[in-house]
Amino acid sequence: MDLTASDGFTLASYLARPAGAPRGALVVIQEIFGVNSHIRSVCDGYAADGYVAIAPALFDRVQRDVELGYDDADVARGRDIRGRVDTSQALFDVDAARRAVASHGRVGVVGYCWGGYLSWMSACRIDGFAAAVVYYGGGIGGALAEKPRCPVMGHFGEHDAHIPMSDVDQWRKRYPEHPVYTYEAGHGFNCDQRGSFDATAARLARERSVEFFRRHVG
Repeated sequence: MDLTASDGFTLASYLARPAGAPRGALVVIQEIFGVNSHIRSVCDGYAADGYVAIAPALFDRVQRDVELGYDDADVARGRDIRGRVDTSQALFDVDAARRAVASHGRVGVVGYCWGGYLSWMSACRIDGFAAAVVYYGGGIGGALAEKPRCPVMGHFGEHDAHIPMSDVDQWRKRYPEHPVYTYEAGHGFNCDQRGSFDATAARLARERSVEFFRRHVG
C-alpha cells in the first residue's frame, strides 16, 4: 500500500488486516532493518489480535525496498541508512500511515529500537494517536523532555548494552503515569530472528502491550 506524506513524498508500506471487523488500527514502526520479515510478522500478529496493522517503509526516503537481516554487515548498512533519515521526515511518514488507517477506529503506534524512539516522538508530536508502545527505543533518554499527548507504555531489557537503565529511571521519575517495564533480557529481545531473542520477555511484553491497546484503542 502506497502512502503520501504531508510534504508530498510517496512511500511504501505493509498492511495486514484482521479476519473480522477491526477493533482499531496500529502503526508498526520498523527497526533499522527496514520492513523486513520480522516487522511483517509483527503486523500479522497484531492483525490476528483484531487490528489493522500498517508498517510504513521509513527508509524509502533514502533507498527503497530495504530489507535487512541481522549480521554485522546488515547492522552497519541499517545504521548508515538510518543516519540519513531526518526524524521530522520519518514522523511525516508515520503520520501518513496513521491517516491511512484512521477510518478503522482509534489508532495506536508501536515501535522497536529506532522505531521505539519514533513511537515516543510520535506520541509527543503527532495528534491523533490513542496510545503508544515503546520497545527499547534507542536515544530515548535524550527525548524525555518531550511531552506525550497520549498514554505511553515502555519495554526495556535490563542488560541492553545500548540503553542505560538510568534512562529508564529518568522515564519513571518524569512520567510515573506512563508505565515502563524492564526484563531480564538484552536489546532486541522481542525479535525471534536475533540472538538476543528472549521468549519469556517477549511474551510478557506483548501481553502487556495488547492489554494496553485493548484499553486505549479498542
